Amino acid sequence: MKFELHKPEFAVCLPLDTLSWSTEHYLEQSHQKFHAFTWVQLLELPSPFSFDEALLLCQHSNEQWLAWIPDYGEIVIHISQFCQIR
Repeated sequence: MKFELHKPEFAVCLPLDTLSWSTEHYLEQSHQKFHAFTWVQLLELPSPFSFDEALLLCQHSNEQWLAWIPDYGEIVIHISQFCQIR
């Protein structure tokens, strides 16, 4: 089996108003308290093949957590990279 990967030869620029949600999301996240051994939804995947949820293991710093992602392993993620599953 052969995979053909297509890499675009140009970058697409998005208007700034479409990117504003990430700043708002980060400000909202910074006020939340997260707890160890809870599942969170990943907003940024470490690989295209990883799960989109992670289990928080312990707090690494004020804005980072050590987490476990199924079929990926342990990773340190910033609070802007995930949100709580509701």
